[in-house]
Amino acid sequence: MTIFDFTHTSDISNWSTVDDTVMGGRSDGHFRLNEEGHGEYSGRVSLENNGGFSSLRYRMPTIRIEGKTKVRLRLRGDGKRYQFRVKTSDNDRHSYVAYFETSGEWEEVVLDLKALAPQFRGRPLNMENYPAEMLSEMAILIGNKKEQTFKLELDWLRLE
Repeated sequence: MTIFDFTHTSDISNWSTVDDTVMGGRSDGHFRLNEEGHGEYSGRVSLENNGGFSSLRYRMPTIRIEGKTKVRLRLRGDGKRYQFRVKTSDNDRHSYVAYFETSGEWEEVVLDLKALAPQFRGRPLNMENYPAEMLSEMAILIGNKKEQTFKLELDWLRLE
């Protein structure tokens, strides 16, 4: 099941960046379609004023995903560590999270959906892992507790 396939004509209006500025921080993330037709998420994470993260979120109508066990992302990162995050409902305050490293080359990152662990504002929650039944939001977050620039290109996101 393809969740999103980036092309030169993709409608990226449901993609948005949410940075630590919502809490007074100074990080600055941007998202666009680049010349090759890939989604390009880039910017700078700042620790200034208690900051430290930038996120890219894709909101969609909630869908049933029972029977899907993995998420596969084709991307080119910058050698940095990122978080992949999902929500089951628009009403959820918490997310289910897994970490992945990027190599600097085009690659496919595969994550086990049931391994995504619940978190709220970076803190683990005493709840079961992601039930992989409903999906309303996918996100990528960078927040490695250091100041850094970042760039991540996305080709597609799929559930298997």
